Amino acid sequence: MRKQLLTMFLACSMIGIQAKDGVSIRRNQVGYHPQQEKVIVIEGMNPSGKLRVTTPNGQVLKPKVTRKAVSPFSGKTRYLVHLDQLSSVGNYQVSVGGQQCEIRVNNQPYHDIATAALRLFYLIRSGVPIERGGIYNRPLGHPDTHVLIHPSAASPLRPTGSVISSPYGWYDAGDYNKYVVNSAFSIGLMFAAYEQQRNYFANLSTDIPESPNQTPDLLDEIMFNLRWLITMQDPYDGGVYHKLTTPNFEAFIMPTDCQQTRYVVAKSVTATLDFAAVMADAARLFESYQADYPGFASQAAAMAERAYMWAKEHPEAYYRQEQLADPAITTGTYGDNNASDEFFWAASALYRLTGRRQYLDDARQHQPTRFTTPSWGNVASLGAFEWLADTKDEKLHEQMHQQLIAYCDMAIKDVGTSSFQSPFGNKAQDFGWGCLAENCCCQAFLLLYADQLTGTTKYRRYALQDADYLLGRNATGYCFVTGFGDKSPMNPHHRISAADDIAAPFPGMLVGGPNPGQQDKGDGSLVYPSNYPDESYLDEMPSYASNEIAINWNASLVAFLCWLDAIID
Repeated sequence: MRKQLLTMFLACSMIGIQAKDGVSIRRNQVGYHPQQEKVIVIEGMNPSGKLRVTTPNGQVLKPKVTRKAVSPFSGKTRYLVHLDQLSSVGNYQVSVGGQQCEIRVNNQPYHDIATAALRLFYLIRSGVPIERGGIYNRPLGHPDTHVLIHPSAASPLRPTGSVISSPYGWYDAGDYNKYVVNSAFSIGLMFAAYEQQRNYFANLSTDIPESPNQTPDLLDEIMFNLRWLITMQDPYDGGVYHKLTTPNFEAFIMPTDCQQTRYVVAKSVTATLDFAAVMADAARLFESYQADYPGFASQAAAMAERAYMWAKEHPEAYYRQEQLADPAITTGTYGDNNASDEFFWAASALYRLTGRRQYLDDARQHQPTRFTTPSWGNVASLGAFEWLADTKDEKLHEQMHQQLIAYCDMAIKDVGTSSFQSPFGNKAQDFGWGCLAENCCCQAFLLLYADQLTGTTKYRRYALQDADYLLGRNATGYCFVTGFGDKSPMNPHHRISAADDIAAPFPGMLVGGPNPGQQDKGDGSLVYPSNYPDESYLDEMPSYASNEIAINWNASLVAFLCWLDAIID
């Protein structure tokens, strides 16, 4: 109830301001670096001659409109203003048409939000009490030491109803289940960021229980999830169960109140290959941290190879949830009927680990023909990162390099005519389920990767523009990360945040974002403010289509914002 009252108050406050004259100022609400491009977007009036910017020392600036843009979706006219002259640290007041806002300029604008994005993974740990979360502390929930083998997962040595222990890991999204496909993808994306910014992550502290050890906090957090993943491999044949789940989603209650039986279900080729890939990479990346995790690297390498062998023997073992019974399973599917991209990623990671020709041949057989943004359903780019980071095979390295640059050049070509001065958000297909992660953060991550490869800063400007969009310079006026900005989501589709009786949701969560599919409208109880693709967002808890959170989405936020934090100085 407190959350609902606070949200209503904020909504009424904003409606009152907007009703004054219909003018709005869209800008990055978190902050800018002194040397960063700074653009604001004015909607509702032509601000020429009326725009005022007051500097920290009281000087009044009168910037001019740079250009105007017409939305390809709504037809709204917007006016873009460059404020690059705001190059000193401080807070600047912007006013136009009765509207006011603040522009914050500081030397580390992304540090707090990047750290919160990573720390979110600690707050959503399963199977342990949360004791370093401040007001978000909670007792142990879902110990998962008594998990049943579902009939779909049964084997001669693990028959239906057998009990296994499968603790730890991260809650996947707004729900309390744990899914191998999405967990592995999230790890893989953060591994890719770690490999390119090792020094940064070596010095980044997130105040987790493992922080005092010698391993970077990012890897410590990933290890918490790897400890769960290890339990999802059948020790007798090497196959990997698709997920650990209840038959149905739990209600919006706290973990300690959940009563449903939990199962591991059906081994799948996609889960097994994703597992093989992350275990191969983990074997490499944890080799230097034997003091904290003795024996893990060799264990992970062996498990990766066993998983790959199982996948080669079961290439058609796709996850078919509709076939599961006794009990039926209705939770998230993470279904995928094409494992070519998973084979490419796993073979690439295993070749990098072992140097064996078999894996190189398999990677070449499954290599993609173009670069795509990474997602749990298409992990080809995670395989490409293996070759971009390692030149063991110069031909594959060069092919992936060329594909990445071609993708980035295409992504930035329309910025000059865009409504919000950003690569993301200019096409209707940019929007949809999880678009802020897969199409915005991951796009920006690829732009930063291209800069790293080319040794230039050509693409950094555009990655920063995507950050501006994400953090408030967009059609909704939301900073889409909880706990940051002046207007951020208060009611994400997240069970703990809804049930913990704390007004503010966990900080650092990225919501899915505008989704014109509006798959959650159902009986009409949810009413979106707009059907326009870039305005189709609703900050209400039941809106799982636009306002849910998920580990893969936060992994993209971590990969993107931590990289920005590392290079913006």
